[in-house]
Amino acid sequence: MAKYLIKASYTIEGAKGLAEAGASNRLEVLKKTLASVGGSMECMYWAFGADDALLIVDLPDNVAAAALATAVGSSGAVKSYETVALLTAEEMDRAGKMTVDYRPPGP
Repeated sequence: MAKYLIKASYTIEGAKGLAEAGASNRLEVLKKTLASVGGSMECMYWAFGADDALLIVDLPDNVAAAALATAVGSSGAVKSYETVALLTAEEMDRAGKMTVDYRPPGP
């Protein structure tokens, strides 16, 4: 399973829905939503500032992450939604040992 950070900000309608149904209800709904694409939730926090909700989730792959983003993004309940792939130290060590054939732009 791949691990992702999801950052979301509610629309006015989404914030009203959260206030009416409650945060505990939203948490349970999102757990079921993640399970529907083969995923699970490690944790979820609500915040103030640029992001209203922060989740760390496990998903089978990027396809599941894209399906989730599409469903949530098209719901009208969020005004912004960002998925960030998270890597472990071991994964970063493997990435650091890879040889990459890259040339920066310019002459």
